[in-house]
Order: sequence, then structure tokens, then C-alpha cells
Amino acid sequence: MDVPATDAEFVAEKIENGKEEGPLFKCDLSDSEFAHKIAQMFLPGLATACVDSTTGDIFKTPASVAVDLRKEMVEYLTQRSENFLAESVILEAGPDHPYDIVCDFVDDFATSKRNLFGRVSGWLLSEKREEKIDDFVQEMEINGFWLLDGREAIGHVLLKNVDFKNAFHCNRKFMSAEGLAEHVCHCSFRPMACTNGSCNARFCASQLEKHDSVCPFKIIPCEQKCSDSITRREMDRHCITVCPMKLVNCPFYALGCQSTLPCCMIEQHCSDTIHFHLLYVLQVLHKEASEDDLKRRVEQLEQAASSSWLAEAREVRSLTSKVKDLEAKLGPIEAHIKNKDSEENVEISNISNALDEAHINEDSQERMGASKLVNASGEAESLNMLLLTLFSSTCW
Repeated sequence: MDVPATDAEFVAEKIENGKEEGPLFKCDLSDSEFAHKIAQMFLPGLATACVDSTTGDIFKTPASVAVDLRKEMVEYLTQRSENFLAESVILEAGPDHPYDIVCDFVDDFATSKRNLFGRVSGWLLSEKREEKIDDFVQEMEINGFWLLDGREAIGHVLLKNVDFKNAFHCNRKFMSAEGLAEHVCHCSFRPMACTNGSCNARFCASQLEKHDSVCPFKIIPCEQKCSDSITRREMDRHCITVCPMKLVNCPFYALGCQSTLPCCMIEQHCSDTIHFHLLYVLQVLHKEASEDDLKRRVEQLEQAASSSWLAEAREVRSLTSKVKDLEAKLGPIEAHIKNKDSEENVEISNISNALDEAHINEDSQERMGASKLVNASGEAESLNMLLLTLFSSTCW
């Protein structure tokens, strides 16, 4: 059964104070963005109450009780918000933020409508119950059962009743209608709409600067300092795709040029560093040539063609093609290939000489040690002869 389309909007009447102190004119403006946030919780709360109150009832559906429960819900929330200050003094506990306070009111109402079968099934089949609630919320939105404007009007009333710190609504009072009218034009809670492109956000005047700093539709200068101005939501895509100031590697990065520069500076870079780019290309084409030969070849290429013509090649393939065309006219490169065999022979010779010197040093050390031993043994023999002579003379 579809949700009834009649009585689509239900707007709560403004709550008047019981006592009036003279002809006072009160400013009834409040934070539009916050009232919108409160209004967003009404449909899920109503859907929960409708589903839980009809669970297990074969004669009723959530849609059939939606109108009556909506009226009952508004009356319940209004009464609870009017008595909130007294309740908070008695309980001395609970949330103090308006959103949390209203959220508790909605939860309490939904809980009070849960029948016995709904309590059991909600505990045993919680996932299926959540799916029914979500489906019924979508059904009410599609059929326009409770329009957002009506819900926001109730949100403003509830917000004024529970915002005892006056953080989200204006509590100014005036003695004349003229004074009130003048104040409304400058009140920090006056409603405003974003003027940035397709943005349809609504907020109070005090939140204008905050919203403007994060609005995805605001047009701002490029973060990479290019001349373009784009919306904040498109900034990341612009910076990594088409922005001329996007940092890129040099086209000859793979050959050895390690420069990183803005995309718009590639042409100037290739013109300024054409000498080095030619050298990188020649190192690939003539791997056996010495560095001096390659440098001379670069000079020949630069003399054979203008640097500007060569710099027009902004990628490896095109510059290599131009170098090959010029070399076909200049002839083969006069390369002095290094003689690896001679280098190896020289290295072997040096190692051999080092080994010979080491052997010579070892032989000289051994000879010196032997001579010392010989001298020591001779001295010992002479001493023995002297002692023997003295002993013989003593005996005689």
C-alpha cells in the first residue's frame, strides 16, 4: 500500500510563552543549517515507529498508520521540548547539545511504539527489520509524504525550545516592530543561500565564511599557480591532468636527464639543455666511443644544424631520428676505442711487479734473520772457549 499523498506537509505552530512582559517583539530566527540537520532524523524515526508498531499485525501496514503516527510524533516532540528545561533540572544528567537532545526524543518516541512482537522480532531479526525501515523511508521520500520544508519548520521550533545556551538561535527582544525589522536585516541567524554555481546549501549568516571556505562549487585560483580558475571540487583533477604547471619529468629522463619541471616549461628546457640531450642520445648510439669523442661529435652536430631546429625534438625518438640524419651527412664518428687488452696487460704487469717486490722483501728479511742467528751462535762459541781456558789454567 502506498503512503497517502494527502496532508503532505505538517507544520508545527510557534510556541508562545505563557507570560508576556509588555509589547515585546521577539526575533524568531535560528540556525537554518542546524534545523535542516534535525529535520533529517524525522523520517527514519517515523519509519521505525511505523514498522515496529505494525510488526506481526496482518490488518495494518506501516503506510496505513503513517499519518496518525506523524501527528502523534510532532505532538510528542513538541511537548518534550517544552518540558526539557524542567526535565534537565530534575534529572541533572543527559545530553546538552540540541541535536543529541532531539535525537533522544525521536528514539524515545519510536521505542514507545514498538509492540511485543516487534520487540522480539527486532531482537531476533534485526537485519530484516533495518531493511524494512530503510525501504519505508525511501517510499515516503518518493511519494513526498513529509516534505523537507515542513520538517525544517518543526526543527526550528524544537531547536529554540532545547537550545537553552542560545548557541543556535536568536533570543533578542524589541519594543517595536521597526526595531525588530532593522535587527532581522543584520541578525547573524538570518537565513542565506550559497551563490556559488550549483551549490544549494542553506545556512545562517554567521556560517557564511565557514561554508565559503569549503564550498565545492566555489571558483578559486589554481593551487599550482597557473592562470586558470576552477571550482574547488575540480581542483584535484585539474592539477593532475591539464594544469600547465603540473610537474613532469624531462622527456629525456630515461637517458639520464634528471630534471623535474612544470609542463609548460618543457619547450624552454629542451632549448636550454639541447647540448646535454644530444650527448645522452650519442651515448646510446655509440656505446664504445669515449666521452671526448662524443663531445666533439656534439659540437659537429650543433655546427651542422641550428640548435633551435634540434630543440624542436621534445622526445627521445624524434631527436634520435634527427641525429641519425645529420650523422649520415657527417660520416662515421672518429672514435678512439679503448684497448682493453693493453689495459689488462698493464694491470697484470703491475700486480706481478708488486708480487716480486714482496718476495724480495721477504728474502732480505730471512737473510738478515739468519745472519743474526749466525752471529749469536759465534759469540756463544767464543764464550765457551774462554771459560774452558780459564778452567784449565786454574787446575794447573
